[in-house]
Amino acid sequence: MDPRLTAFQRLLEIMETLRAECPWDKKQTMETLRPLTIEETYELGDAILENDLDEVKKELGDLLLHMVFYAKIGEEKGAFDITDVLNGICEKLILRHPHIYGDVKVKDEEEVKANWEKIKLAEKARSGEGGKSVLEGVPRGLPSMVKAIRVQDKARGVGFDWDDRGQVWSKVHEELAELKAEVDAESPKQAEELGDVLFSLVNYARFLGIDPDEALERTNRKFIRRFQFLERESRKDGKVLGEMSLQEMDTYWERAKQEQ
Repeated sequence: MDPRLTAFQRLLEIMETLRAECPWDKKQTMETLRPLTIEETYELGDAILENDLDEVKKELGDLLLHMVFYAKIGEEKGAFDITDVLNGICEKLILRHPHIYGDVKVKDEEEVKANWEKIKLAEKARSGEGGKSVLEGVPRGLPSMVKAIRVQDKARGVGFDWDDRGQVWSKVHEELAELKAEVDAESPKQAEELGDVLFSLVNYARFLGIDPDEALERTNRKFIRRFQFLERESRKDGKVLGEMSLQEMDTYWERAKQEQ
């Protein structure tokens, strides 16, 4: 037997045992698992950013456990089981890859993405959901930057997009000018204009092929490393952070940049 199937069967059997015998596992619901699943997803994201493949392996196991757990609860409710889940995703992948499982021809990944969105729209139309917005598939609870990325991807999938990154860069400058005008006027629209600037920068990052959320997180981590260097080294020199001048702190900051 395929060792992958053997391992998956083992996990299913362990889940059955835990659900039947473990006091904690017996009490869990989809609602109680939800925040834990979100936490595990972020932990996987951290491991990916750190390029810690051993940790990625562990976090994938944790998430796989959660998927099996949800399926077990669904089975108990008589709604679905793990077989339904697996067959459902298999059918979706086959249907949305007609260039692999059908006779559709594509020239690049952009056409693949465009076809994906068109197929989703056709699915909605067949199920009587054709009147729904293409953006309804974007979860409301996503962090704002991630949501902006997904909203823009969805719009692009149906052809609503800029022609080139030069146009997007011009839009960034336009939004910056509008923000400055509102700031200079001390207008209550400053926050709205700042949001427009951020949204346009996310758009520009998309045209550059950069994940802006990942880029910002890397900058967050870089700032933390440098600031902690500043704290550590100034403490060694007998200085108190809150009593130092900005010029003194900048000296340590530049050292951090050079050493890191």
